[in-house]
Amino acid sequence: MAGSAMADDISNNLDASIDATAETMTLNVGGEAGTTSLYVTPRNGDGKNGCNLTGGTALGLEVTSTNAGVATVSPGSITFTACGDVKTLTVTPIALGTATISVSQVSNTTEGTFNLAPATFTVTVAAPANTAPQIFVEGVTGGASYAKGAVPAATCRVTDAEDGSTTFAATLGEISGTYAADGIGQQAASCSYTDAGGLTAAASETYGIVDPSAPTITPVLTPATPDGNEGWYTGDVSLIWQVDEPESPNSLKLIGCEDQNITADQGATDYSCAAASAGGDATSKTITIKRDATAPTVALGEVSGTLGDNGWYTSDVTAEFIATDATSGPASASQTATTSGEGEVVLASPAFSDVAGNTTPSGAVTQTYNVDKTAPATPTFVGGPTGEIFYGSDQVAPTCTSTDEISGLASCEVTGGGTSVGTHTYTATAVDVAGNTSTSTLSYEVLPWSLKGFTSPVNMGGVWNTVKGGSTVPLKFEVFAGTEELTSTTAVKSFTVKAVTCPGSSAPADEVEFVTTGGTSLRYDATGGQFVQNWQTPKKPGTCYAVTMTTHDGSGITANFQLK
Repeated sequence: MAGSAMADDISNNLDASIDATAETMTLNVGGEAGTTSLYVTPRNGDGKNGCNLTGGTALGLEVTSTNAGVATVSPGSITFTACGDVKTLTVTPIALGTATISVSQVSNTTEGTFNLAPATFTVTVAAPANTAPQIFVEGVTGGASYAKGAVPAATCRVTDAEDGSTTFAATLGEISGTYAADGIGQQAASCSYTDAGGLTAAASETYGIVDPSAPTITPVLTPATPDGNEGWYTGDVSLIWQVDEPESPNSLKLIGCEDQNITADQGATDYSCAAASAGGDATSKTITIKRDATAPTVALGEVSGTLGDNGWYTSDVTAEFIATDATSGPASASQTATTSGEGEVVLASPAFSDVAGNTTPSGAVTQTYNVDKTAPATPTFVGGPTGEIFYGSDQVAPTCTSTDEISGLASCEVTGGGTSVGTHTYTATAVDVAGNTSTSTLSYEVLPWSLKGFTSPVNMGGVWNTVKGGSTVPLKFEVFAGTEELTSTTAVKSFTVKAVTCPGSSAPADEVEFVTTGGTSLRYDATGGQFVQNWQTPKKPGTCYAVTMTTHDGSGITANFQLK
């Protein structure tokens, strides 16, 4: 049919193909008639575009059987007036054998041509005792989708009037599709059966095999949980993303999912993994890892205490130690430590931990301090006066001694004391190298001299001595230091004469009975056992004077004189 290869086709529907190979219709003698439909398929290849049957045109065909004794066909003629026309042929079995049913053109009012070969088919009429079998694919449904690993078993079920019924496993075709290698795609289950009479029936169903589940993502951490505090790792961390897709591994696609081996300190860092496959999208996972394997750094901060001399402290020393940590931070930023004891004392830093749990042990930082909190031993006086002494006594100032068991004695000095009449105190001060001090005191009393006088001819006791102006009056007296009489004129500090108001007539008076003449210098009269000072009175009759002798200890005696 080379000349009509591209003409419009007239085909039957015994199978889905349109070709030059004749299809077969199997019938039984005395059995039911068979049917098929003829239809037009435009081909656009005969010089006329589209369907040839347009505009009221028609194609008339004669339908014939090559062996009407085996099978007849009706109607014997058909007319197509449109491409959508479908003509049904009925074939009636008559006797055993084969016959060919074909069509031939009787009339054609179109301008195109028609290919009639696809309409031809063969009729095989079997003996009336052997009806054609019927076969069905069961267990699977065409067009359905089944999870991989859960595809129902496909079976063939045959019914045959003569052979009876039977079932057997369907033949499974190769899986096709993008992920066929994983067992995912389209598959056909086919059945074919030929009965004892030689009649064959076939059937097939095509279904889909799908991945029923998305991939699973499992992060595997080593160690499995943080080995530090507050979610921190204090050593190396391994992260392996375990992504499972057993159903369709070739369809697996990953986003992220990079394995990690963390060997350096880091803050909180996120690592993510997402996966998808023919089974769908997995729930993405994110793991946060923070690593701090470094203990805090400790440094000496401010130091407090009482600083004495020569680098020594005279109190306990308190030092602040400061911790720094670059990653998780110190659990406590600072701590203090205080010395205990005296001498050369080593102060050690306390233990510090960071938030992750790394610990710097105590003593990471040490500092040595000289501490002396104890004063020297109470000083002891060496020498010096005790109790009571008289003014002018020959005395040597005391010295002192002390000891110090820690920083050592720096000095022991004596201050104070005195020679004037009255109570005096020496203070001994011991100072150690650190500057601590201790003191002790030594008290004594300087007693005044005792004076005797003025003696005759001068009267004492508030009496006014009357004397001629210009005359010389001997002032006689004695000086005693306790029981010792002093004979040196150096004991006398001064004689003073002071004009005073004369007394009234009622004041006691006494004439000076003994008046001498001569020098006025002070002397000690060894014969008389007394000091003598000759006082030449002023030549001022009617005036009055108070004459006072004062010794170096501050003692004094005074006599009153009235001149005439």
